[in-house]
Amino acid sequence: MYSVNGAIRDKEVRVIGADGSMLGIMSSFQAQQLAEDAELDLVKISPNAVPPVCKIMDYSKFKYEQSKRDKENRKNQAVVELKEIRLSMTIDVGDIAVKTKQCLKFLEAGNKVKVSIRMKGRENARSYQGVKVMQDFFEGLDGKAVQDKRPTTEGRNIIMMLSPVKA
Repeated sequence: MYSVNGAIRDKEVRVIGADGSMLGIMSSFQAQQLAEDAELDLVKISPNAVPPVCKIMDYSKFKYEQSKRDKENRKNQAVVELKEIRLSMTIDVGDIAVKTKQCLKFLEAGNKVKVSIRMKGRENARSYQGVKVMQDFFEGLDGKAVQDKRPTTEGRNIIMMLSPVKA
């Protein structure tokens, strides 16, 4: 990831001191000598710059702090899962209430929800009824969800994507 000490093979480098002060452009050998005199490491922090930027620092301490930051960022990252709820075109009111309640649990947990209907036989000719069932299901969520994707017929399936409302 970072070139350190002897791995820095550039002729000239821009050097930043341990205290953050700019020491200027010098040969990598001179910069290495400065780092050794301060009993620290020379680390190439910006290899794409012209000339490359190196900093005099304690590399092991830098790596430790970097890993702590990365760990903290992973901990704070929210994982959004995609949950699926399957309906049928002939679903009854009570069953829709149960599915709505389950959908609300998923949405409150911060997950996205894919609502689908699989059409069988003659239902393919009446896909508009499935879209109506989907709309009724969405209205039953009382504005606690946003439609990412409106109900659309894709082959034998009718699919709608929902996500939680931002607070």
